[in-house]
Amino acid sequence: MTSWLLVLAVVLLASLLAGMVRVAVGPTVADRMLAAQLMGTTSVCVLLLTARAWNRPELVDVALVFGLLAAVAAVAFTRYGGEIGEEGER
Repeated sequence: MTSWLLVLAVVLLASLLAGMVRVAVGPTVADRMLAAQLMGTTSVCVLLLTARAWNRPELVDVALVFGLLAAVAAVAFTRYGGEIGEEGER
């Protein structure tokens, strides 16, 4: 069971790499915002899978903090996203 959880975590890490490419390349601000949200959600999932696989309950607390930070980042992107131009300049 532990090996399957770690395999799933590695697959999700590959998804994080794809999200990093989308944040860097764009092409629009909305694409970058959605990719950043994907990265936040995926990092929470990776932390929860590794917490279960390694029997480390403190990683669940870290995942909860990451989840809260991802929600705050979504609000910040939504609030200030209209002020940033298509190339990311103010």
